[in-house]
Amino acid sequence: MGEGESQYSEAERGEMASASLVSSSPVLGKSEWVKGGQSIRLSSTAAIRCLPATITIRASYADELVKTAKTIASPGRGILAMDESNATCGKRLASIGLENTEANRQAYRTLLVSAPSLGQYISGAILFEETLYQSTVDGKKIVDILVEQGIVPGIKVDKGLVPLAGSNNESWCQGLDGLASRSAAYYQQGARFAKWRTVVSIPNGPSALAVKEAAWGLARYAAISQDNGLVPIVEPEILLDGEHGIDRTFEVAQKVWAEVFFYLAENNVLFEGILLKPSMVTPGAECSDRATPEQVASYTLKLLKTRIPPAVPGIMFLSGGQSEVEATLNLNAMNQAPNPWHVSFSYARALQNTCLKTWGGRPENVKAAQDALLLRAKANSLAQLGKYTGEGESEEAKKGMFVKGYVY
Repeated sequence: MGEGESQYSEAERGEMASASLVSSSPVLGKSEWVKGGQSIRLSSTAAIRCLPATITIRASYADELVKTAKTIASPGRGILAMDESNATCGKRLASIGLENTEANRQAYRTLLVSAPSLGQYISGAILFEETLYQSTVDGKKIVDILVEQGIVPGIKVDKGLVPLAGSNNESWCQGLDGLASRSAAYYQQGARFAKWRTVVSIPNGPSALAVKEAAWGLARYAAISQDNGLVPIVEPEILLDGEHGIDRTFEVAQKVWAEVFFYLAENNVLFEGILLKPSMVTPGAECSDRATPEQVASYTLKLLKTRIPPAVPGIMFLSGGQSEVEATLNLNAMNQAPNPWHVSFSYARALQNTCLKTWGGRPENVKAAQDALLLRAKANSLAQLGKYTGEGESEEAKKGMFVKGYVY
């Protein structure tokens, strides 16, 4: 049996019930339940009589999930988010004058994953489904290239945002239908973690309905992912859109993360086997009162310390339209003192923007583009260690990338 492989076949996993992680309850400890003040020890496979149903608990991927999460949350490393849908990738390519073809997407993704020594700074890469099954221009599987670099392959599993009926023009994230079978297939293809992005809009409320829907969807996705061997990245993105100040962002974030962890616990998700991808606590993008990196760090860490259990191994921040430099400075400010969790990055545009523009679709620019990617990856690696200074950054790297109403 190869390293990281399950002792169960796909067919066996499919026959087992989806409530696999009850025996790894993050509140009560592995295979321990409390009833009437007494602890009840369960074997790795047991049946709990509930009215009106019976829940079968199977031996889970718990040990592997914890190992994967710790690998991704390793010192000085973070996540390269390169899971843009084909449509979004097309927008990126159009910005440098390239047509949205599979060959052009393949060429760009090859450039990213084959950057020399990328694994020194990057521990995980989130892929779009096409990329998970794709080969490089040289015919090597992209998944294999990542593993050779010491980078854990991940996969975007949600199916995008759609209007939430009964809300204040808000959204919900679809994709739970068929997720178990898709996750099992992604695991077989080499993926070891997953990502599901839902959003909360402050200008539109957010309504209690939208927050509850976001939290519940994330929790169901997380449980299903863990049931199939994938570490779930839990991402309720609080959008930058709006004129609100940093205090309002903090208030909303407190509510959102309280709901998220309530439903994660309700769904028996193993906290030691998840990663978080939160927004930093910042003012709205259109707020005139801007915040310094120190203020962002203070508010964000206060939020995390009151909402996130220390059992969670890693917090991998999204950049959300911040400039490359701003995202790195804010991350660095949060790592000026020890934290209960690995505080790092899961950036897309904040790692790729200068790289993409440097490449411009020209083969002769591949090395220079890879150097630009490595420069940003190293900067964020230093920020994860609290050692980034911001010296020598280009003007391009300082340009904000916020897009109002951004669709991922």
